[in-house]
Amino acid sequence: MTTAKARREEIYHLAVTTGLASVEELSRHFRVTASTIRRDLAHLNEEGKLTRTYGGAVALGAHPEPSLRQRTGEAYEQKHAIAAWAAAEVKDGENILLDGGSTVGALAHALRGRENLSVTTPGINTLQELADSPGIQVDCLGGRLRGVSQTFVGPLAEAALERMSFDRVFLGADAVTADDGLCEADHAQTRLKELMARRGDAVYVLADSRKLGKRPFHAWAKLALPWTLVTDSGADPGQVALFSEAGVQVQLVQVPAGQQASA
Repeated sequence: MTTAKARREEIYHLAVTTGLASVEELSRHFRVTASTIRRDLAHLNEEGKLTRTYGGAVALGAHPEPSLRQRTGEAYEQKHAIAAWAAAEVKDGENILLDGGSTVGALAHALRGRENLSVTTPGINTLQELADSPGIQVDCLGGRLRGVSQTFVGPLAEAALERMSFDRVFLGADAVTADDGLCEADHAQTRLKELMARRGDAVYVLADSRKLGKRPFHAWAKLALPWTLVTDSGADPGQVALFSEAGVQVQLVQVPAGQQASA
């Protein structure tokens, strides 16, 4: 039987690598009661390792960024509306590059079943989405795996990019500002995003309205104009104006009423 100490260590490891599941999922995983998991989370919270959230917890310190798993369920309608617009931009016969991240992963899902496409990606979620789409040729940018973001980064991925070019490049971001560009938790990711943008004829940044003007981390990717910011119709007009004034083309995607991202 797993001891409480070993179980808590594994819970913490899950939090800093792939993101915690819900209390119920952890309960099933460890074959203990939900109340036992809640006590474990409370203990880790008291130690300063986790912070409690509704239905679970997230890690403090080791990986301040949320995991891909955590981000996938956030602003779901906004991300899928953005993804649907982006998918409509992709033409048959094109060679496209898809970044990692939850919104670009939604775009990969929207492309399933398409014919005569070539897709290159560093993102594991895109590889999984398109693995069984026979009409799409998929190439992976290999390298060092960042577990929290589920993407490959580093010199191997960068070297592969030097030998490729694309009709369209679709990038994600933890946040984006009009003056500094794309914000990420990791410098290797911002470096890769800059290189990706240089290899595309058309560059799109897919970011829901919650991410505009935010500065959660200290790694930045500055993109050369022209590029297009694709966000949802709940975006703050002041932020939209800042991007437009900076020379960025902004595409606002309509989201059904009542489903806009909350501030």
